[in-house]
Amino acid sequence: MQILVMGGTRFVGKPLVEQLLAAGHSLSLFTRGKNPVPAAVEHLVGDRSNADSLAQLQGRSFDVIVDSSGRNCDDSRAVIERTGAPSHRFVYVSSAGVYADSDLWPLDETSPTDPASRHAGKAETETWLRQQGIPFTSFRPTYIVGPGNYNPVESWFFDRIVHGRPLPLPGDGSTITQLGHVGDLATAMARSIEVDAAANRIYNCTGSQGVTFKGLVHAAARACGKDPAAVEIRSFDPAGLDPKARKAFPLRLAHFLTDTHRVRRELAWEPAFDLEATLIDSYQHDYVLRGPTSPDFSGDAALIGP
Repeated sequence: MQILVMGGTRFVGKPLVEQLLAAGHSLSLFTRGKNPVPAAVEHLVGDRSNADSLAQLQGRSFDVIVDSSGRNCDDSRAVIERTGAPSHRFVYVSSAGVYADSDLWPLDETSPTDPASRHAGKAETETWLRQQGIPFTSFRPTYIVGPGNYNPVESWFFDRIVHGRPLPLPGDGSTITQLGHVGDLATAMARSIEVDAAANRIYNCTGSQGVTFKGLVHAAARACGKDPAAVEIRSFDPAGLDPKARKAFPLRLAHFLTDTHRVRRELAWEPAFDLEATLIDSYQHDYVLRGPTSPDFSGDAALIGP
């Protein structure tokens, strides 16, 4: 198939492009040109927020469009206005951050969304695609981690463990979160193109299990080759924290857990990485390879004091 990938050279895009090429698809990548692309792909260099850049897509047609970098409906609409709807599928990277807070866990794909969420634009894109009758498959991951992650998620824990710093955790560390490996998400996305039943479906897609914050610290310590018992955990009270202080901790301060049965059943897909393997892979094949670092720990003071 002829596939347009909006993005494709960072994090989720890299393993996805590798898998699509291996499957024999013809790829066109639209990127800002800051990272190299495989020789086998067409490289369209431009800024998707710039109408002149998007003019390169005018009149082009594709079997599949993969949008891994769109943040809101206008982003995706601007592409389709120039290419027309893809003949086979529009594959979209949404976020589990679209869901509203809940007393019921895990969240499934029918759980209420939050129109005030900072990810609301992604839910609006899904709604627009359905209204327009454009066949789409959307993926709503929780925290995606692994090699190439530019968000300080697992690296936040690695930094403190490697440098012998205390780990600030809210409350007693029993809050449950959920991580998934970037390669697993890429595999599910590539697989969805081949499955007719995936048309017009939304999938939670991440690791199959949740983990408490304390359990995440222990797993991260093992990934770093450290004794979890030797890692100091310091509790902080999240109540009353101002928004800036809350951002010093990299994860939501509430449960964040989704049900992945739909994607596993309909795509005949299972994560290749469990939590331990995910963190080990990220530590050994990304964090260590970056070389010595001098992290900024100043934000910890707002959580646990100097």
